[in-house]
Amino acid sequence: MAKRSGSGAFRSVPLSEGSQTCEAPKGQRFPWQVFASDLVGTALLVWVGLSLVILIFGEGSPIKSVLPSEGWRRLVTGFLFGTTGALIVLSPVGMRSGAHINPVVTIAFRLMGKVDLRTTLGYLIAQLSGAILGALPLFAWGSMGKSVAFGATLPGPGFTLSAVLLGEVITTFMMVSLLCVFLGFRKLRPFTPAIFPPLYAIMVWAEAPISGTSTNPARSLGPAIVSGQWQGWWIYWVGPLLGSIAACLVCSFLANRITVAKLYHFDSDRDRLFRRMRLRESSEQMTAPSSSTQTVEKPWII
Repeated sequence: MAKRSGSGAFRSVPLSEGSQTCEAPKGQRFPWQVFASDLVGTALLVWVGLSLVILIFGEGSPIKSVLPSEGWRRLVTGFLFGTTGALIVLSPVGMRSGAHINPVVTIAFRLMGKVDLRTTLGYLIAQLSGAILGALPLFAWGSMGKSVAFGATLPGPGFTLSAVLLGEVITTFMMVSLLCVFLGFRKLRPFTPAIFPPLYAIMVWAEAPISGTSTNPARSLGPAIVSGQWQGWWIYWVGPLLGSIAACLVCSFLANRITVAKLYHFDSDRDRLFRRMRLRESSEQMTAPSSSTQTVEKPWII
């Protein structure tokens, strides 16, 4: 596990019993089903989630006459978007992949020492590809979709870029911090998917006018490509990444408690990809003198 020393540097500390690292299999077949499942999960999140955005906010939508208050529509949209994510987590797709469906979630697991570099890259490629594929069906919304840039996240009018960036940092920090807390405590762990509907309802209601409340670079990439709207595109990469890193720093004391790089279905792991121990480190710690207290200096990020 990565931990800060008194000087502010990061060092590795022995993994507690039960703490497990997801490593890409060596000498075994490529775990394409895991990455394919996360690709499908991310595509579903973008397709269904942004279809909800278009339906509720698009020009000519009947929802506007039923629910004229924009604030209430943001609240409902956030709740339904979060519910979409939660259902993907609970689904067979989420069971197979761990339901990261967001690059900053995978990066958070990486910073917490739960996935290795090769696995991280596999997830990121799958998520970005899934977001692009999931955005293509949004063309079916036609002019209604175009009226809201197919759900693209854009800086709100009247807000500075620094305010928009800060909005993404704060919302992503909240999301990743809550994941760390729920995954870090056994009694809360089964309720992890329940985070998303109320969290996104509140965040979208309060913050969407500023940045659009992305918290997910893949979610922003898909509609940006199909709409051609790239204003402030870098914010939706830098902001979520900074928020995720900050959350991992604040919640680093929970790293040993997070046992597997999944958001649900913690005991389901057909190819044991998610339950591969750091055998080399464990062996070194067992053979080294005073292994219970000795630490090995290593980079925080490889």
